[in-house]
Amino acid sequence: MGPADWLLLVTLSVLWGGSFLFTGIAVRELPPLTIVTLRVGIAAVALLALLRVMGIAMPVTNRFWLVCFGMGLLNNVVPFNLSAWAQTQITSGLAAILNATTPLFAVLVTHALTEDEKATAPKLVGVVVGFAGVALMIGPDAFSADSALLPQLAVLGCGLSYAFSGVFGRRFKALGQPPIVAAAGQLTASTALLLPVLFVVDPPWTTPLPSAGVLAAVLALALASTAFAYILFFRILASAGATNLMLVTFLIPVSAVLLGALLLGERLEAKHAAGMALIALGLAAIDGRLFALARRRLSGG
Repeated sequence: MGPADWLLLVTLSVLWGGSFLFTGIAVRELPPLTIVTLRVGIAAVALLALLRVMGIAMPVTNRFWLVCFGMGLLNNVVPFNLSAWAQTQITSGLAAILNATTPLFAVLVTHALTEDEKATAPKLVGVVVGFAGVALMIGPDAFSADSALLPQLAVLGCGLSYAFSGVFGRRFKALGQPPIVAAAGQLTASTALLLPVLFVVDPPWTTPLPSAGVLAAVLALALASTAFAYILFFRILASAGATNLMLVTFLIPVSAVLLGALLLGERLEAKHAAGMALIALGLAAIDGRLFALARRRLSGG
């Protein structure tokens, strides 16, 4: 990757790491379902407006929208709600670390559901090491009365949902649509799925008007960490490829932990830092490049 791609990758990690910060601020005054609906709704409007400016029309075929609704459910509705609910009880930094298990789940899901992405021995080692980090973070007191087991499991559920969305999302390639169209369709479908539920579970007229700071956090979450982040995501995917894009998983927890510490006063326990190190080691094993580089240097290549 060139310097420009690295700059975009770091920027994306800050935007996605920032999503945990913005959610952590928003859950202080808004219900999780309201936050998620605003997040995808505002992001959808922003991307649809951008497509209008670019002169690109949204497809109207049933096949396209069925895929969008499937991706919206797996990639937005389920994980965003699980993460937002979890952050009512755990810190944004811990949520980001647990969310970094997505590639670990992806190895298992793609191995089970695809023919061309079977797990290799290094990838399986990475999965074992990574989940050892998760076990270390959750700790032996996970089932005590005051543990945060359920919210931590909820964030792990985000990673599993994202992994399934990665396999399901292959259908977009067959549709031949520009990536930004896929992103706009996915977010529009997510909004359509969430709005009816919101009006039943958390009617907007029953929610007190949040403070200016919370409104700003929601706008940043929608416009920066969702709409703009998707544009960067697909830009990096096109220029650097999916393998290089996966490096963002190493950087997101770092961004989220630093932002949480600086702006929210959050502090991680020693076991969380150790667990993050094991997850990073597992991701490195799955990615393979660090170990390949080490082998080349040891062999003098």
